[in-house]
Amino acid sequence: MVSRSEILIVGGGVAGLALATRLGGTLGKQGSARITLIDKSFSHVWKPMLHCFAAGTAQNENDRISFMSQAGAHHFEFWPGEVISLDRAKREVVLGPLRASDGSTVLESRTVTYDALVLSIGSCANDFRTPGVAEHCLFIDNLVEANGFNEKFRMELLRAYATNAELDIAIVGGGATGTQLAAELHKALDIVGLHAFGPTPPRLRITLLEAGPRVLPAFPEAVSAAAQQELERIGVSVRTSAMVSGVDETGFSLKDGTHIPATLRVWAAGVKAPDVTKSYGGLSLSRSGQILVKPNLLSVDDDRIFALGDCSFIVDDPLPPTAQVARQQAHHLARHLSAWIRDGQDVPACVFRNKGAIVALGNYNGWGTLPGGSVFGGGVLKGLTARVGHLMLYRQHQVELYGFFRGLMSCVADWIDTMVRPSVRLD
Repeated sequence: MVSRSEILIVGGGVAGLALATRLGGTLGKQGSARITLIDKSFSHVWKPMLHCFAAGTAQNENDRISFMSQAGAHHFEFWPGEVISLDRAKREVVLGPLRASDGSTVLESRTVTYDALVLSIGSCANDFRTPGVAEHCLFIDNLVEANGFNEKFRMELLRAYATNAELDIAIVGGGATGTQLAAELHKALDIVGLHAFGPTPPRLRITLLEAGPRVLPAFPEAVSAAAQQELERIGVSVRTSAMVSGVDETGFSLKDGTHIPATLRVWAAGVKAPDVTKSYGGLSLSRSGQILVKPNLLSVDDDRIFALGDCSFIVDDPLPPTAQVARQQAHHLARHLSAWIRDGQDVPACVFRNKGAIVALGNYNGWGTLPGGSVFGGGVLKGLTARVGHLMLYRQHQVELYGFFRGLMSCVADWIDTMVRPSVRLD
């Protein structure tokens, strides 16, 4: 290994930014490695919060972490851009041109070399090649898409107020994203009613479509049933075993011949890696485009390329595409990459320790599952325990990246902000 290794991390999500921050605090601070993070965006958001940004119930100006600021404070470098190709023989990645919002070119295509490459580009919804999805559906896989949906939601809400019409929204996907988005949109309308254009808010009609037999399939059946009951209580129409066969500008067509009308159509079903993985030097991919890796997170094809989080697929022991998995994998690699670089020691297998899962349906209810399927939250407290736990996961993420003091100050700033600004985005 060279005296100052080039470690290139592509993707600043939960795994990528946590890894860059930790490696920057060790190898970067010591000067033994140059840590570079590359991401298409200039800021990081916690992906499990995207449904809140889409509904406007979270002020993402406060919840974004600047990559440049984080890099300056934690001894790594950041460059905006997207890796469009990979030359494994030369150990080079090619970044596409960086363009401004008006289309002008800010930076031409660039080439970056590496000694170790870590791919952590996350995932996106899987349309399963369903006709019309790409043309007629909205997605909330990243902050840009979440903000785009919120803009359309607010404009359609204004139109509904002015015309005294119903606002129809249909969401495909009964996992955590879809169910939480449905609840969060109802929460947003409840809050907007306090600041409204008229005394009577329009009726929000939300339909949640799930191809499987129940919503929240990753949770125990008792949680699925309780979540569906709660959604229906607040007015969401939940349809399970509803397979979408096509989409047009008026709504969704189901395989049983039913048509679900919808002004706003959201696709939150399935998970796949971004299509760009196909241009990554011929790396072996799963059927959903994820990079095949060994248990120690090294590519099955290249001993200098690691893949973490949603874009990776462990051949011997596949794991769910969750923030918990991504975080543990980043921590594992941060612990062992130094010895791999300095002494050539093999990175040991990463052992995932399931700490459970939490889902929160706005302010209405929430559930958490511990390893083994036992359930907490809900019941008499109406999910207060689980909803607080969901918030604490986010605060833990902030503290991990900022450090204890700055993380605490971020919590205080958010609390003060709620006393000044409306609790839902209105403009």
